[in-house]
Amino acid sequence: MPLHHVCGLFVFFIVSLILFTSLCNGGNILVFPLDGSHWINMKFMIEELHARGHSITVIRASNSWYIPEESHLYRSISFEKKEGLEDFAGAYIAERMRVQREGTSAFTFFKLSKDFLYTVHRAHYVWCDFLGQILDDKNTVQSLKESQYDLVIAETIVAIGVVLAKYLKLPTVLNVRWITSGEGHLAIAPSPLSYIPAPVSGLTDKMNFIQRLKNFFFYSIILLQQKYVVGPMYETICDKYIEGGCDIISLLQEADIWLFRSDFVFEFPRPTMPNVVYVGGFQCKPAQPLPADLEEFVQIAGEHGVIIMSMGTLVNALPQEVAEEIGSVFAKMPQKVIWRHKGERPSTLGNNTLIVDWMPQKDLLGHPQTKVFVAHGGTNGVQEAIYHGVPVLGIPLFFDQYDNLLRLQERGAGKILQLRDVNGHSFEQGLMEVLHQDSYRQNMQRLSHLHRDQSVAPMDQAIFWVEYVMRHKGAPHLRTEAYKMPWYSYYSLDVLLVLLTAATLLLLSTLAIFRLLCCRSGRKTKAKQQ
Repeated sequence: MPLHHVCGLFVFFIVSLILFTSLCNGGNILVFPLDGSHWINMKFMIEELHARGHSITVIRASNSWYIPEESHLYRSISFEKKEGLEDFAGAYIAERMRVQREGTSAFTFFKLSKDFLYTVHRAHYVWCDFLGQILDDKNTVQSLKESQYDLVIAETIVAIGVVLAKYLKLPTVLNVRWITSGEGHLAIAPSPLSYIPAPVSGLTDKMNFIQRLKNFFFYSIILLQQKYVVGPMYETICDKYIEGGCDIISLLQEADIWLFRSDFVFEFPRPTMPNVVYVGGFQCKPAQPLPADLEEFVQIAGEHGVIIMSMGTLVNALPQEVAEEIGSVFAKMPQKVIWRHKGERPSTLGNNTLIVDWMPQKDLLGHPQTKVFVAHGGTNGVQEAIYHGVPVLGIPLFFDQYDNLLRLQERGAGKILQLRDVNGHSFEQGLMEVLHQDSYRQNMQRLSHLHRDQSVAPMDQAIFWVEYVMRHKGAPHLRTEAYKMPWYSYYSLDVLLVLLTAATLLLLSTLAIFRLLCCRSGRKTKAKQQ
């Protein structure tokens, strides 16, 4: 080979090495995730950050469901957590499903509300205790400080990661849709109750007077829950570990960037803030090939296609009588059915239904044979259905699921069937409607096109802003200072009071002057008459 070619290759190699090294100059990131479905979408972000050369440390509970202790993506710090989510949420979920089937009286409504508040209180208490273990361990705290992390990525429905970030004095990026009480926007953005529906209210952005009254009631419950059920636990831990104390809502408002797991294809239009970045569906990817046995089962369906059904990570099975009814309907369908069901096998199942403990949901939703998704309405599943354009027959069970499905139903891309109404007739009717009315698939396909039509992919958006915070050591210029204002100043009630006082004084002064002038005029007139 000629000498100039060798020199050219050498220069090219050196330049490439320099460029590659600069691209892989990654940051040092501390991640405080939650388990279950929350971990599933956090893991996608971790995979992308790892691929871009960032070093990641994950804090996890030793009894975690989903978060493995060993991983090539991150190193982990494990602590014992007294209870897992399943220990106190399982009983509540089972009772809620039972009550939905039997009907709700005033007594059962209040009992369910009490049980829900207890479940919420217990979850936050257990996690706050978990954080206390971490901060009381001097070796761990010293290690965390010496690791010189660039930022913390934290979940917000249980917000102890935000408290830890404050303790370590690190910039914070939130992976958020829900916060400690309610939906994330309620803490950071103007949220007029006239057209912003409160979580679990079952309302849309078009409300009449009675609905606005109902909306105010549900919003008041959220405020009371935060003030008396959730807030005090965080205030206790803040008083113990954070100099000067803090409250959890203010800590959330102090975060640099909110990576919000929603978008306005799915969400109702509303006011927002400059540090809220919408990354709805960031976990969605093109479908991968199915395992050979599953692909064979799907292809056998032929022109009729496939129905898939899953009730999420927290619910292994519906009540047995419901499962029997659903199984009997599936047995009559010409479609093949893949059903994630871990309870007692329904006796009514037909040969066309495959029962599985787990299924590659994203890949099945992206398969051209899939016609309908029967789902509980969790955020991840709804966003995956939108991404792949598959209409949804929803059976909401608890938490935000009805609200999620309502947004699809309002856009004509899904239909809601309440658990109390599920029987053979209603389920078959709803399934046939979503299967055979073309409008459902057309509307969902339209949402899919809107969601995909973005200049920057949601995952790229998320990673850009994480790296942005690392490059600039925070993003305070995007953060409103409104959270530092007392509530009466935020709503300008003090200004209004001063203006009303001034107007009242001016009016009283004017009346006094007129009265004085009238009195003088009256005395002069009387004097002249005398």
